[in-house]
Parts: sequence; C-alpha cells; structure tokens
Amino acid sequence: MYMTEDIRPSSDLRNHYSEISRQCREKREAVIITVNGKGDTVSMSYDDFKQLKNELRLYELLAQSEDDVRNGRVEPIDGMFDRIKEKVRSMSVNE
Repeated sequence: MYMTEDIRPSSDLRNHYSEISRQCREKREAVIITVNGKGDTVSMSYDDFKQLKNELRLYELLAQSEDDVRNGRVEPIDGMFDRIKEKVRSMSVNE
C-alpha cells in the first residue's frame, strides 16, 4: 500500500478535525501531526490502519518462516495434509 503524507500542526487537529478526517479517508493520506515542529502522531483512515496491521502481521509471519528455514525447523510437505486431516478428525472425535 502506498500512502501519501501531509504534515500539519496540532492546532489543525483541534481546529480542522473534519477536514483532516476527510483527507485521511478520501485521499488515503496519512496526516503527520506535529508539536513544536516535530512529528508527534499520525492520523490515517481506519481501513488503511487495518490494512497496515494485516501487512505487518504478514511480514512477521514471513520473517518467522525464513527463520524456521534458516534454522532447519522445516518438514517435507509429503503427507502433511493427510496428517492435518487426521489430527482434525481425532480432535472432533474427542469432543
């Protein structure tokens, strides 16, 4: 996801919240709020926030997978689905 950014002072957040909210939602811009000229917080649409969280989780899973491969914590795929099906069957029998 590519998101453009805008930088605005904290007073704009107080005085122009509706405009900033619309900017985040409609233009899909992240708005960086500054305090005393320094970045303080970021405002973005809820949908963009959810997407960003999902992408971050995917990157974390990929990093874990790469670490598993690097450290030999892998298993051949042959028969894996049969073992998973068997495990699911045994779980449903035990319930």
